[in-house]
Order: sequence, then C-alpha cells, then structure tokens
Amino acid sequence: MKTALVTGASRGVGRGVAIALAEAGYRVVATGRTVATADLPTGIIRLPCDHTKDDDVAHAFAALAEHGGELDLLVNNAWGGYERMVDTSGRFTWLLPFWEQPDYVWSSMMDAGVRAAFFASVHAARLMVPNKRGLIVNVSLWAAQKHVANVIYGVSKAATDKLTADTAYELKPHGVAVLSLYPGMVRTESVLKAAEGGWLNISNSESPEFIGRVIAGLAEDPTTFIRSGTVLVAAQEAIRLGITDIDGRQPTPLTLETV
Repeated sequence: MKTALVTGASRGVGRGVAIALAEAGYRVVATGRTVATADLPTGIIRLPCDHTKDDDVAHAFAALAEHGGELDLLVNNAWGGYERMVDTSGRFTWLLPFWEQPDYVWSSMMDAGVRAAFFASVHAARLMVPNKRGLIVNVSLWAAQKHVANVIYGVSKAATDKLTADTAYELKPHGVAVLSLYPGMVRTESVLKAAEGGWLNISNSESPEFIGRVIAGLAEDPTTFIRSGTVLVAAQEAIRLGITDIDGRQPTPLTLETV
C-alpha cells in the first residue's frame, strides 16, 4: 500500500484530500494543529503538528517512520492565510492595500504557508530520494499570476510556485516529481458559510475531495514526471484524466482571465 502525507488536513481542502486519497487506496497520514479532533475516517493516521514549529514537523516525520517509514506522496496544504481576516478592532483586512495590512498577515501566509511547505518537502525528500520515487504536490492558487485580493497573498502563492519549480529541478535526477496544483472555488466550511450569506456564487465550485481525486490520478499518470516543476489546474487535469467530483460533475476550469 502506498503512503501519502497531507499537511493541514484538519479541515477544508486538506481534509478533503486526505479522505479522497484514503478512498483511492492510500495509507494516509494527516497532520494539522487540530487533526486529533478532526472529522476524518478512522483509518487515517492523525499526527498533531503545528507546521510553523520545526520540532513539530520533525516529530511528525519521525512518527511517520514508525508507521513504516516510506513515503510515496506529500501534499503540502498547510496554510494560515485565511485566519484572522478580521483584526481585533473588527476590521476586515483581506482587501486592504499592502501598507495597511496587519503585520501578522505576512507570517500567516509566508510562515504557515510557504515555509511550512518547504520544510515538509525537506523531510519528504529525505525519504523519497533513497527510493528514487515520489510525488510532492504544493496546493497553490491563481493569485501567483495575477493580483487577487491583496499583495501578500500573491507573493506567497508565487513563492509556492517557485518552490515547486526549483525543488523539481533538484529532485529530477532522483526520480521525484513536484507539482503546483490550482483548485477552483472549493466548498470548504468558510466558503459554504459565505454562500449562505449571499456573498459567493458556488455554482461552479468543487468539493474538498475533488482535488484529492485529481492528485490520486496524477500520481498514477505516467506523464506526471515529465511535467514536474509546472503548474497544473485541477479541473483541467480532471477533464484530461476523466475524473469527476463526488456529485459526478466536472467543474469548469478557471483561467487567468476568469479567476
């Protein structure tokens, strides 16, 4: 049985990815600060981990070794950027210009996002390189390529895509592939709440499990290694691979123009 580790799997996209990979036959290890109490299937291994703390990350990968040691797939999904979007004064900060953004937004996106992905990749590479195989998927977004919401958001996602490109370059001789994968609008808990309030149109949305289904498909696709280091759109890959969402639908892929 192949092993996958999904970071930030307590809720949202990460939780959906973990569930989908388990359904695809993976032994899934899920990490996150509150993963111990997360609504996950009983077969998923839960490793509480704050990915902003190096010791936590090291302990999580050490625990993975105790559960068999090998790692076939890492999904870097941990992300703190959607937390504290309202500051202590009650101000909604998400759309503010960069000079008015609270300082903590930088840390929540760069430390709990890009840095978390980097150090999880470090530990994963140490397991994958000796075996000459593996896939690392960094969950990213269109904000890497156009201004969406705020500056720090775009910088963090662009850094994630650069992390993908450069780690892929160094891992290619060792048989390990790295991809950035863009979801569309995902029906996470917060998105569904916003939709109930009439703030969002979710008619072309994706379930949290959808991107996990796509990742499972990419892991089995012989062309994935050839495309290592690139950015892929989950909905576009789903069409190519014949993958549907949990409701049987195929979401329309977003583009740079339509996002």
